[in-house]
Amino acid sequence: MSKYSLTHLSDGTLLRDLTCLVARDRTTTAELLAHIGEVDARRLFLPAGYSSLHAYCERELRLSEDAANKRIRVARKAREVPALFGAIADGRLNVNAVVLLSAHLSQQNAEELIGAASGKSRFEIERLIAERAPRSEAIPMMPAPAAPVDAKEVVRESAPESVKKSTVQLAARPVEQRRRRTKVAPIARGRYDLHVSVGQETLDKLHRVQALLSHKIPNGDLPAVLDRVLDLAIERLEKKKFGAGSKHHPLQRASKNSRRVPAHVRHFVWQRDGNRCTFVSKGGHRCAERSRLEFDHVIPVALGGMPTVENVRLRCRAHNQYEADRVFGAEFMGRKRQRTATATTISCSERGEAAVHERSCHGRPQ
Repeated sequence: MSKYSLTHLSDGTLLRDLTCLVARDRTTTAELLAHIGEVDARRLFLPAGYSSLHAYCERELRLSEDAANKRIRVARKAREVPALFGAIADGRLNVNAVVLLSAHLSQQNAEELIGAASGKSRFEIERLIAERAPRSEAIPMMPAPAAPVDAKEVVRESAPESVKKSTVQLAARPVEQRRRRTKVAPIARGRYDLHVSVGQETLDKLHRVQALLSHKIPNGDLPAVLDRVLDLAIERLEKKKFGAGSKHHPLQRASKNSRRVPAHVRHFVWQRDGNRCTFVSKGGHRCAERSRLEFDHVIPVALGGMPTVENVRLRCRAHNQYEADRVFGAEFMGRKRQRTATATTISCSERGEAAVHERSCHGRPQ
């Protein structure tokens, strides 16, 4: 008999076992969050071959995207507010409740806020948050009139005297539209629906591209136009970033500047490494990251490494920094990055002050 077939259990036994399983699940969830938080703190996903904790949870631990997002968020918050672990373990709060409360929780108010939210439903917690941190009300949108109408005249005819003035002021303000996320939905094998909202400038560019490609795509078919534009963009971006199309053979010469990777070396390395991070964990897992790729020296420049095809490889930013921490020490690299960030901030500030000074001296351009 399968262990998942429970027809042989009595009603009392079934309910008792269910209660025990729920209690065990809460304890396991709290322990899982503690483990995720510690893995995050030690950044152990990097030597495992993943560029982020989210990628590790989703691909290595097989958590869904939503489950990974929530558990990572709650694990990080629970490390800031350790009382959350106990509240989750004993059932006072669940993961969704902590997600709702996370923006308002701190070490100082944890005991009071956890107590107030314990055992409450999602709606009750949302109401609790709204009472403690009220937001401004949304202004209902009116359908646009067929012909231009003076807002003041509408108010005079339809609104009470006490609210005429404030209503006119509200009507004169533009209503901010909520930005919609781009959505890609598979509809068949190798076919996808793409839903995206664009601004007027982007639409004008699209119409211009359709006109420029009209000799090749006479009907202006949008998927065909998009495919052609992406081909052109990829070609241009790859040439700029990886030296694609370089006529030099990669073994001809090396740059005199050891920090500058020549175009022909970038092109060769990009093709050799398959436009993907080359970090491989001890268990044989290769990082799947294809974004934020950087050219990394196998033998660091500081130790005499040169920008040759043998000494250059592709690494995602996370694994590039991980390798630097491993070679030179995390503490040393941390201080160096902090100095770089500080210098960048000062430089930006100085440029801003110089621009203000120039405008004050010469006047704003007309």
